[in-house]
Amino acid sequence: MSIGRSGESTSRGIEVRHLRAFLAVADEGNVTRAAARLRLTQPAVSRTLAALERHLGIRLVDRSTHHLALTPEGVVFRDKATAAVAAFDEALDSGGLRHWPLRLGHAWSAFGPYTTPLLRRWQELYPRTPLELLRIDDRTAGLTRGEVDAALLRGPVEAPGLVAEVLFEEDRVAAVAADGPLADRTALRLTDLAAETVVLNTVSGTTTVDLWPTDARPTATLTVANTDDWLTAIAAGRGIGVSAASTADMHPHSGVAYRPLLDAPSVPVLLARRDVPGHPALPDLVALAREVVERNAGGG
Repeated sequence: MSIGRSGESTSRGIEVRHLRAFLAVADEGNVTRAAARLRLTQPAVSRTLAALERHLGIRLVDRSTHHLALTPEGVVFRDKATAAVAAFDEALDSGGLRHWPLRLGHAWSAFGPYTTPLLRRWQELYPRTPLELLRIDDRTAGLTRGEVDAALLRGPVEAPGLVAEVLFEEDRVAAVAADGPLADRTALRLTDLAAETVVLNTVSGTTTVDLWPTDARPTATLTVANTDDWLTAIAAGRGIGVSAASTADMHPHSGVAYRPLLDAPSVPVLLARRDVPGHPALPDLVALAREVVERNAGGG
């Protein structure tokens, strides 16, 4: 692979920038957004992607629809490109990498009740490796896009090239308008919510109408793109929501009341990372996360 500084493709092969452009398009599903993410022009990203496809002799992206989609060959190549870029980035500073910040992504509620114990214990044990907690509104909290080294995720996550470990389970709660009739109840069941409009965070949330029995599913939904909009819609009385219990602690809102949801299945909380060599402190993070849960589980 040719890795140059000129910014132009060479006859000897492709450069890392070609892979980064392809991965940005694959993640965003849109050349314009990919260009903004890479801080390039849209024509430049399109040319780079086309050059990569010509070099490989295969079509990676289906351009027949407004929302770009990967071809079957593109899906396979995405894993290879992700591994190649990660290996390249690590090779740039393999000696000092351990002291780079370890970026831990989350979509909305971090590590729940174990967030503070994890951060404090990490600082005690590994003061030379900062642990950066980053909220990213994405189903994998930026992990598949390479924005973080590991991620705290909720619910099953189906993404190629990731490995995940369930660390604990969280109960579900209902989120309702604080001045609405449902807030007067001390606890709720799924059937109590079936007649309501359900606010669904389709970008990073875990709740879908499949949570309800097939014969009692809500017929009205309102979709939002992040936790802040989710809370705003519920507080305004536009619908109700369902989330993991830690949301009540991590995202209190004067207009939202959280109530236990007695008959909903729990939500698994996972620590996920890419299935390629990454930050050398990742094994320490995995081990410490397990330890924190074991030590603090009794006290919540």
